[in-house]
Amino acid sequence: MAAPAPRFLDLADPAFDVTASAVHDARDESWYAETPYGWAVLRYEEGTALLKDRRFQQGNAKWPDQNGIHDGPWREWWQQTLLSIEGDDHLRLRRLLGPAFRMKTIEAMRPRFQALANELIDGFAGRGEVEFVSEFAEPYSSRILCMLLGLPDDEWPQVAHWADDLGKSFGINVRADLPRIEAALEGLSGYIEQVIADRQAQPQDDLVSTLIAAHEGSDALSRHELSVALVFLAFAGMETTRNQLGLALQTFLAHPDQWALLAEQPELGGRAVEEVMRVAPTVTWVTREAIEDVDLHGLRIPAGGIVQVLSHSIGTDERAMAEHAPFDIRIDDRPLHSGFGGGVHHCLGHFVARTDMAVALPLLAKRMPDVEADGPGEWLPVSGNTGPVRFPLRFTPE
Repeated sequence: MAAPAPRFLDLADPAFDVTASAVHDARDESWYAETPYGWAVLRYEEGTALLKDRRFQQGNAKWPDQNGIHDGPWREWWQQTLLSIEGDDHLRLRRLLGPAFRMKTIEAMRPRFQALANELIDGFAGRGEVEFVSEFAEPYSSRILCMLLGLPDDEWPQVAHWADDLGKSFGINVRADLPRIEAALEGLSGYIEQVIADRQAQPQDDLVSTLIAAHEGSDALSRHELSVALVFLAFAGMETTRNQLGLALQTFLAHPDQWALLAEQPELGGRAVEEVMRVAPTVTWVTREAIEDVDLHGLRIPAGGIVQVLSHSIGTDERAMAEHAPFDIRIDDRPLHSGFGGGVHHCLGHFVARTDMAVALPLLAKRMPDVEADGPGEWLPVSGNTGPVRFPLRFTPE
């Protein structure tokens, strides 16, 4: 008897939900499905193997064309980001940018992250209610970004506004959002250019000055590469952490026993981050492009073919997770999630995101132990990059 035809998952539809039962049903039938872009990998074993497969490259360079955007400043900039560059140029940029994101450097900032989280919680703890995105997730992620880049703390709202609009680059409505995206790109690029000029004139102990030093070394970043990299780091670092914090709260609301455990054992903050990113990642898929004709478990993918590894689907695949509870922050030997990508394109700033969320979540659990949703809120499509736009919460005031 012939195997059933693979299901079609319309990832490009804003109403499509990558966490829905239709995806799980497709995963039960096959390790892959077809999509408007090519194919989606649904199971853990095949997904993690593909992310390490040298017959594939990142594939994000095709994202503008897939959305009908064939020219313009955003497309030109997108092609030059770390997401799109491949081969020796990609490795060279990672080598020059990497030292600014060492674990030791980020760990030293942990007390500052903790102080910031408590400061923000102080602002609403007495009210017993909070709009979580605007009052915590966005200022927390944005002000940490300002710390890293050495930007004035009071400039975070403008940086956050640009980053929010530029973050729509990762959404499935990118073509409709293009005017806002390009306006944000122009604003943030001009701002970063001024920051670079200021640090060249007067270096400080911050990430920008560190990267300028790399720019002035023998194997140097060009001024343009430095600007492109900093703009990308600025928006990607803010937008993804903000979204992931909101998704973390949503996940813990469904598991109040785990929220209570996190409040009692704050040392579980790191595991909590990994577990949340396994079951509720803001990056709902990780793209790869075949660089040659590939036969993958009987599926022929031609050179140039696009494959998306669905992060939630592989992270909740019972074939890999069967011996564990569905969500448990005590487990320290979970199979690795794909929330930070994989292979040579593994997220450069993952230490920052892991550390700042591991600091924030236990503090929130301790100070809002009985938190619950105060209405449905407003959410981005659950395809592309996802997360809350508005997320009202209520709890017993301190």
